[in-house]
Formats: sequence, structure tokens, C-alpha cells
Amino acid sequence: MQNVPLVAALAMDILRRAMAEKLQELHLAELHARAAELGVPRFRLLRREDLVREIEARGGGDGADGESPAPVDVAEPRPPEAPPRAQATESERDQGREPLEPDETEDVTGALEIMPQRFGFLRVEGLESSPDDVYVSAAQVRRCELRAGDQVSGPARPAHRGERHRALVHVDRVNGVELQALDRPQFDELTPVVPKRRVPLDRDPSDLLVRAIDLLAPVALGQRVLIRAAPRSGRTTLLRGLADAIGRADEVGLVVLLVDERPEEATAWRQAVPGAEIAIATADLPPAEQVGVAELALERARRRVEAGADVVLIADSLSRLAVAAGDVAEVKRLFGSGRDVAEEDAGSLTVIATVLEGGDDDGAAERAVITTESSLIELDPALAAAGVVPALKASGCRVSNEEELRTPEELAAARRLRSLLADLDPAEAASLLRERIEPSGSNAELLDSLG
Repeated sequence: MQNVPLVAALAMDILRRAMAEKLQELHLAELHARAAELGVPRFRLLRREDLVREIEARGGGDGADGESPAPVDVAEPRPPEAPPRAQATESERDQGREPLEPDETEDVTGALEIMPQRFGFLRVEGLESSPDDVYVSAAQVRRCELRAGDQVSGPARPAHRGERHRALVHVDRVNGVELQALDRPQFDELTPVVPKRRVPLDRDPSDLLVRAIDLLAPVALGQRVLIRAAPRSGRTTLLRGLADAIGRADEVGLVVLLVDERPEEATAWRQAVPGAEIAIATADLPPAEQVGVAELALERARRRVEAGADVVLIADSLSRLAVAAGDVAEVKRLFGSGRDVAEEDAGSLTVIATVLEGGDDDGAAERAVITTESSLIELDPALAAAGVVPALKASGCRVSNEEELRTPEELAAARRLRSLLADLDPAEAASLLRERIEPSGSNAELLDSLG
């Protein structure tokens, strides 16, 4: 019995430590909101550590789970003659406080990334973080039933002293729809069906590599296209060619994800596909942040599909994503999201992703997805090094359910072409493909000539 006080003291110490750890995880704006509730004097002038200590001392650490009210500044009461505020902040509505003097606001739109603590940020410059991003409270995320990747619009107020980011005052629209009218399915509950809607890839007659892909492994909306590539095998050239061809298709959205890429590649991609949503996790980012960028790119694509759009997600590479994540779970989820859906009001998600031979993942990414692809494309680094175009291993390219993508006549001609290539070595096969493609104005014309 003599040890009871000691046990109680130890228990209290453990509880205080746990509370402090939870408080340390909160956004500074949320700490300020909590300090204001507890009446901490001059809390905006305190360092983070001192702020946490003062909150603990006043018993404000209970339930420090990121669900604290949205950040607001505490001000002296308004004079009676002050004009009424048009709309109270989240915190004021929740707690019945007297509205503060209105801040000047600016309408913003961005893709929502949700943090583990359940508050979020609107990424307003592409899908990567920037100083102009806008804070979204956990209460807004919960009340408006927001999902990661949602395109959220609304007014944002300036950052107050001690805050790094502007804060969203309220939500007006989600994915272009008024919040009150928002009604959408869950992506994982959509019914997958066999892809049948083909994407024409031969609109640029001079792009021999992309036209060869269209002949050997045609792309359809909802496919999972796996590109097996080695360093310096021409995968960036191929991906940009595919992006350009897809960008020419009507009403097909494009999201490009690059993982562990050089910063200059980010600039080149933005110039090459200005209409795409770009998510680039450059090599200088920590692995956890690289994974976060990849997750946001995928969630953005999934939200667009829920809203009825046909979206193509180009990801380079699954191998680097596996290394950054430390396992292949993220890889399987990203690649496995590719599907066409049966629901009338939903769209499709096509995933075109690379795996790297000799990558740091030791082939783990490819082993994780190789049996789930709809289409396989294999690039040939030896042909690329020799300047041979198209630098493909024709025998390594295949597509499932091809009969759903071609007319019977076109299917028969495509099979005759493959039979011509089957017994040739890669260089001879590439040479034959080039000889057939160059004089033809389109792939349909080429296949007609084989009839």
C-alpha cells in the first residue's frame, strides 16, 4: 500500500507526457486557438515549447487530437458601431463567440491534402506544397465531408501573426459543385468493367514510338498500363509522347506524377504538358514527403473520376515510389486504382506507370503488380543506345481483351503484324516496324495494307 502514491505519480507523469506529445503534433494555429480558450496571456509571443507548457498547465491537453477549432485570432470586443461581419469563422460558429472584425479575403481554389491530424492544406500551385497554400481546419474537413484530393474553393483570410499560412474561412464549392448540392459515390465502391473505349495514339504521324505502342498494345480508358524500362531506354520520351497524344483526346484529364526526379525535369514536364495537373516529388524531398505527393496525385485522380471525368494518371516510377514508401503497399494501391466503371455518372481512371530494371527496389514494385496489368510495354535500352527507333522489344508488348478494342478486321491485321515480328531479333523487328509506319499516314491505313 505504501507504493500507491508512487504508482499514481508515475501514472500522472505518463499521462502528462502523452498529452504533451499530442500537443506537439498540433498545427501552431490550433495551439493558438486552444491557448485563447484557456486565457493564456500574450500567447502569440510565446515559443512553441512555452506555449505547449502553458496549455498543459491549464489542463488544455485533453483530447489533443487535431480536432481543435479552426485558427482564429482573439481580439478585443467590437465597438457597437462596427458593421456586422458577413460570415463568422468556423471557430466562432462552433463556440458562439462574438464575431471578430472581418479580414480581407481572397477567393482560392486548390487540391486538398489531409494531414494525419485531420486538418489539411489546399495546394494552390500544382499538387506540391508552397508558401501560398491555405490551411483548412479539421472541423471544416469533418463538417463538409471533404476527401483528400478534392478541389476546394472558398475565401481565405491572411495569415495572422505566428501563422505560416492563410486560412480558409468557409467552403463554397467542392470539385466545382456547390457544397449544398454535393452528392458523389465512393471510388472504391464503383463497379469495374472491362475497358473498351480506346484512346487514339496516332494523331502525330511522326511519333514512331507512340504509334508502335498503338499497334502492339493499344491503350483504352480504364487500363493499367505497365512500362518495363531500364535507365536510358527512352521512357521519358515515351511518357511525354503518350501525354501529348492523350492531351489531344477530347475531355480526358491528365495527372502526371514523378517520384524522386531531378528538379529540371519538373520544369520540362510543365512546359511539355501545360494542361496537366503535375505532381513532382523531387529528389531533394524526404521519402515521407515524396510518398505524400504521390498519395495526393492518386487521390486527386480518384476524386475527378467520382465526379464523372475520364482521367489518365502517368506515374514514373513505381520502383522509386516503393523505395520511398519502404514497401509496395503504396505501389499496389496506385496501380490497382486503374479501372473503367459501370456507373453512368462516373468516369474512368487509366494508370500508365513505369518500373525500372536494376532499380533500388530490386524489382519489388514489378513483382507486386506484374499479374494485374491490362497492358505491358517493354523498352529496349540497347536499341535506344544505338539510336534505333522505335526502341521497343516487340515480343515483350502485350494487351488483354484486345478483341474489345479492335474491329475483327483490324484485330486480324494486328495479329498478322505480330506474326511478322515474332521470329525477328529486336533490331530487325524495330526496323520492320519503322519501314511499315513511316510511309503510312495513320495506323488504320497501315493495318488496312496488311489485310
